Amino acid sequence: MTTLGLLSDTHGYFHPNLADDLAGVDRILHAGDVGDPAILDGLEAVAPVTAVWGNVDDASVRRRLAEHQRFSVNGLDVWMTHIAGRPGRWQDGMGARLEADPPDLLVCGHSHILRVERVAALDDMLYVNPGAAGKQGFHQKKTCLRLTVEDGRATEAAVVHLDPDAAPTPTSDA
Repeated sequence: MTTLGLLSDTHGYFHPNLADDLAGVDRILHAGDVGDPAILDGLEAVAPVTAVWGNVDDASVRRRLAEHQRFSVNGLDVWMTHIAGRPGRWQDGMGARLEADPPDLLVCGHSHILRVERVAALDDMLYVNPGAAGKQGFHQKKTCLRLTVEDGRATEAAVVHLDPDAAPTPTSDA
């Protein structure tokens, strides 16, 4: 079993609860709009990080990261990018790319909207947008996810509210 911490849209803000809330994960995935390379360094102190750059990231972040990452975690095929759109409303040609070779898990950010959804039309791919962990944007709650991977399948997605006064969101089956 592998536990992943998923986050996006930090916009240069390292939430004071982030390290504790992601403690014990095996790997952290950051889906772009990092905002400051120091965010990556802070996350690396918690667990190994795989990240992509987003539209607000400047050259200092883009030199360290790719726009897309495709890799495997415990047998799970993962594709991560910042801007993907959402099921049925893909952006930047993502629909055709996903149809041609769908991953088991697509992780993206950009919208600041938390979403965990299976996409039957793409071989039951799990689509995940962990919301936003930073201060900037219209989102009301700062969130990230803990995702459990067992034998090549995402089995559980737990929403983590970074602000202590935020109402808890129940754990959902991935």
